[in-house]
Parts: sequence; structure tokens; C-alpha cells
Amino acid sequence: MTNFRAPTARSHKRTPVSIEIMVNGVLNFVGGRIADLSEGGARIDGASMPARSRCEIHYAGEVTYAVVMWSEFDRMGVRFPYELTHGALFKALEAARRSAVMDTPPVFLNQRAPMFGRRGLN
Repeated sequence: MTNFRAPTARSHKRTPVSIEIMVNGVLNFVGGRIADLSEGGARIDGASMPARSRCEIHYAGEVTYAVVMWSEFDRMGVRFPYELTHGALFKALEAARRSAVMDTPPVFLNQRAPMFGRRGLN
């Protein structure tokens, strides 16, 4: 009998962001940028640490603890052991979600501004 775990859907919606951070690992302190964020984790570009290692994310004078779930040469995915419910990163996530809702273009053709071509040249 195989011990196989089927992939499950993410429980939190990922939101694209661009947040400059510092990541503190066991032996290094590296700058990076959070490219997408949710209450349960983040993708960090520009920093890389070994999978399953623990790290600290420093942002706006606050520390958020994380575990590296996957890692590539110049980016990694981290999971937060405690969901974001408050603090600077949570406020940045809420602000990004609010701005994403405000920037949504109209869906119906009659609500769009008149333009020429796909790029909107006038």
C-alpha cells in the first residue's frame, strides 16, 4: 500500500504584490521581494534557502516566521506556521487586494472606453 497524498486546493487566495523584504536564515541575511502573498505563505524572488529550512521575514520593523517549502536558484516559496491575521505584512496584503479590486477593467464591451486596436491606440 502506497502512502500517497493527493494535492489539495490552496485554502488562501494568492495576491500579486511587490514588497521589498530582508530574509534571515541560519547563516545569512538576504534581501528579496515578495512577488505573491497570502495569509498562509508567499513566493519570494531574489532570495533562496534550502527547502525545509526555517527563516525570518523582516518587513517594516516586524518579523514574520516562515518555513521554506520549495527553493530554486533565485526564488523560493515559504509557508507561514501562523496565518497572517495582523501586522505590517497583513496590512500590505489587504492594501494589494483593495487596489486589485479597484483596478479591474470593465467586463462588458459597452462599458469600455472607445479605443483603436488591442493596445488601445487612439
